[in-house]
Amino acid sequence: MPELRFHNTLTARVEPLVTATPGAVRMYVCGPTVYNRAHIGNFRTFVASDVLRRALKHFGYRVTEAMNVTDVEDRIIRFAADAGTDLRGFTDKWIQAFEEDMVLLRMERPEHFPKATDHVPEMIDLVERLTARGHTYTSDGSIYFRIASFPQYGRLSRLDVSGILAGARVDNDRYEKEEARDFVLWKLKTDEPKWAQWDAPFGPGRPGWHLECSAMSMKYLGESFDLHCGGVDLIFPHHENEIAQSEGGTGKPFVRQWVHVQHLLVDNETMSKSKGNFFTIPDLVERGARPDAIRYLLCQAHYRKKMNFSFEGLDHAKAALERVQGLVRRLDEVTTVGAVTAPVAEAIARSRSTFDAALADDLNTPEALAAVHNLVGDANSLLAAGGMSRDSAAAVRGAIETMDRVFGVLLPQGEDRLGAEEQALFDARQAARRAREFAKADAARKDLDALGIVLEDTPKGTRWRRTR
Repeated sequence: MPELRFHNTLTARVEPLVTATPGAVRMYVCGPTVYNRAHIGNFRTFVASDVLRRALKHFGYRVTEAMNVTDVEDRIIRFAADAGTDLRGFTDKWIQAFEEDMVLLRMERPEHFPKATDHVPEMIDLVERLTARGHTYTSDGSIYFRIASFPQYGRLSRLDVSGILAGARVDNDRYEKEEARDFVLWKLKTDEPKWAQWDAPFGPGRPGWHLECSAMSMKYLGESFDLHCGGVDLIFPHHENEIAQSEGGTGKPFVRQWVHVQHLLVDNETMSKSKGNFFTIPDLVERGARPDAIRYLLCQAHYRKKMNFSFEGLDHAKAALERVQGLVRRLDEVTTVGAVTAPVAEAIARSRSTFDAALADDLNTPEALAAVHNLVGDANSLLAAGGMSRDSAAAVRGAIETMDRVFGVLLPQGEDRLGAEEQALFDARQAARRAREFAKADAARKDLDALGIVLEDTPKGTRWRRTR
């Protein structure tokens, strides 16, 4: 396994990935706030996090990911009340919409996908721990985190907090840019609807937005975990506040590495409904965009660079995909008998080496995709020269299938793929075989067989087919 290196926002350096448990990664992604349908800018971050997850698995890591759903905050409560419903009645449709878009963009489902409203007891417990450690105070009907009680505040965002006035507070879920104030943990005796309030030992009310991610991430990943992902817009105040309340409550380091994804622009402008350049995934599909082309386009830029979305770029992404998928179809038509030739083996080795090195170097997806296309070019040249046997074609296809486990869009549309549960079982069996844990491997194989997936172990790897 190569050494994986990612940029850590906390240190502002590209650093080796060091996990608490060798070979395993615990990873948290700040998920959607479900008051509306997620837009293409949101999915720039979500797809980048999905590629990171897939890349970790590609290199043999066991990934445990939690992605939260924020289903209670100021806007949600206001919109639900305007709609004449409660939280669940309002948010369920937007959660379903997000899951539909995840499927369209071929995102893998996280191991944990918790809703904030299902984890209020954990939030109450964290407030009590913070109070016991002297980090809170009550004022104006809310419990606040006292920033002055946490000297490390500001280290993630490199924010100078020396000028913060004692007792300056923010009581809503949104900050002004560069604003640093004591933030609300729990809103007591709110004038909000009863369906947006919970009983707590310190009084009825509801949690503040920042509290949610700390409570849920630590529940599923532990009080200290490996990776935390999100958009750059969340560095301050959300992630800064997460660190303060998590470490303030536990006395332990919260996250080892912070990975942040840069903004997406549309035609080199910030996205807004007033400019007419605000797009959801269904908006783009309605305009004729292929979901796999949308995902491919979102993968083309390095996650730490601003990305410009345009319909011209979407057309280029579609053409690039068709080049790869067209090769796969032609490889399936090769009938010449023969072993894998040296030129084919060399082309595969060259592309795989470049592909792996690119992903290991701070998730360099542009270079990884270039490695895919270099293999496509080599294979097309060999096909045109008649230098491709059936075994050679299968080897090239196998290499593309391996690389597609990271990108999820390189195989022809409509080609059968393993579902999330099926892929998880397949990966678990492969990991068990590598570890020579044959009982576990046999159990995973039986589970796959029950789902209608038959495996065939060959010298070139494990293949699968459906029986129904």
